[in-house]
Amino acid sequence: MYLCYMDESGTPDVPGNTSHYVLAGVSIPVQCWKSCDKDIEKIKAKYGLAGKEIHVAWLLRSYPEQNKITGFEALSHPQRIQQVNSFRNTELLRLQRVNIPLYRQTRKTYKKTESYIHLTHKERQSFIRELAQVVASWNFVRLFAECVDKAFYDPARYQKSIDEQSFEQVVSRFQQCLRVPAIFSKKDNLGLLIHDNNDTVAKKLTLLMKKFHKAGTLWTNLDNIIETPLFVDSELTGMVQIADLCAYSLRRYLENHEEELFDLVFKRADRNKNKVVGVRHFTNPSCVCKICTAHRKQ
Repeated sequence: MYLCYMDESGTPDVPGNTSHYVLAGVSIPVQCWKSCDKDIEKIKAKYGLAGKEIHVAWLLRSYPEQNKITGFEALSHPQRIQQVNSFRNTELLRLQRVNIPLYRQTRKTYKKTESYIHLTHKERQSFIRELAQVVASWNFVRLFAECVDKAFYDPARYQKSIDEQSFEQVVSRFQQCLRVPAIFSKKDNLGLLIHDNNDTVAKKLTLLMKKFHKAGTLWTNLDNIIETPLFVDSELTGMVQIADLCAYSLRRYLENHEEELFDLVFKRADRNKNKVVGVRHFTNPSCVCKICTAHRKQ
């Protein structure tokens, strides 16, 4: 039995505020989930983040208020939290009087990042790097992902939205991976999808999965994947947070040429011999990025 944890990075909206949309699936054997969870929690505890949700895009942002606090790095964690919150409360009171739209956006930013304010930017970078390194060390993990360059995607041609197309691609590759060992064994491998809970997509993906179970995807029947996706709260599920890390790392590489995290998580891309088959970059055929190059290998 294999569990495939799924999450996305970027927006499927066109044009949206990102040039790419990435849906990633991280597959592990069911017997490995507890050891994986322990590895994740051990690293979290080291950085004072035990039990906290890891949302990489929010965690790796720069927090300007930290730079305005004298000697911030020398402060203890409680002192850092107290001073950052004091600064933030003052700023929210000011914005509430002069700019309500900016006040609402700033309040959202503060809420999303409140669990991380005791760490400097360098410490947050180190934390995410350690998580990516442990993912790279899990040789039983298989990474699947569809990375869509929205400038080259025509919904009218494919008659699917970007997120629907991406979901179908990742599900199909997970199915193909499950099927390969079954050719050499009398016992079938089974798989279950576990997706970050998002009210806007849960119903859509559930209906899509029912359709795939009935008629197959464009590429394959679903003989090994059971049920429709389980939608879970990512705050409570460490492996969905790892899927978020993988999706973020792929997107940041494609959009900003950031290679450090990408090179670590890409080690776990599903491969057939030397060719990467689990991760695809949907873009100009002339693209020579690391994903396209590895996908074209013979």
